[in-house]
Amino acid sequence: MNAALVAENIDKSFVTGSVRADVLRHLSVSVQAGELTLISGPSGCGKSTLLAILSGLLRPDSGRVFALGQELIRLRARELEYFRLQHTGFVFQGFNLFPALNAIEQVALPLGYLGFSHAAARRRAQTVLEEVGLGSRMTLRPAELSGGEKQRVAIARALAKEPQLLFADEPTSALDAANGQIIIDILHGIARTHRATVLCVSHDQRLISHADRVLAMEDGKILSDRRLRSVLREELL
Repeated sequence: MNAALVAENIDKSFVTGSVRADVLRHLSVSVQAGELTLISGPSGCGKSTLLAILSGLLRPDSGRVFALGQELIRLRARELEYFRLQHTGFVFQGFNLFPALNAIEQVALPLGYLGFSHAAARRRAQTVLEEVGLGSRMTLRPAELSGGEKQRVAIARALAKEPQLLFADEPTSALDAANGQIIIDILHGIARTHRATVLCVSHDQRLISHADRVLAMEDGKILSDRRLRSVLREELL
């Protein structure tokens, strides 16, 4: 199986004044298509930085990153922007919804940049909103939606482009247990049904039993790499 995402010997540091913080250190990892891969670890361990680098939002100081066979560091800014538009979706903790737009408008908006007509974009938006269980809520604005519903709109917006790569940064941390479980189930279903590569950063332990693979990070390095069966076996012991 070819890896959808590959990082080779990645280093990343941040400098504030005279202080240098080494966030990622000689890190290498590959992520397979059609799986939900969870990156877990304590705050400040580098997991969000790794997600940003693998998604092309941040450049490493050294090393190479490949996404769908493309070496991201070799792409010009406009080429990288087009690559992300065509192939990637993002889900964040803060939802990033427009207050003035209702759910179907939120989801349809990015499809215009892909050449969808207004009617086609709305049809596609309706389909994915129904897929995430918001068929009856698509005319409501963010202020009229619960936190879980807002996150489902954000997922639908990312899914509408049918991305091969879906990146989620702490998607359940602002949600209660019931809504968090719904989001976890949806992300897992996207990997399975759409054969997408879903890479999720979270400290939410509920995600572990739903992930196909768990990468545990600490101090800028991957300490363990476990498949679902191994994780479940450890929890039962």
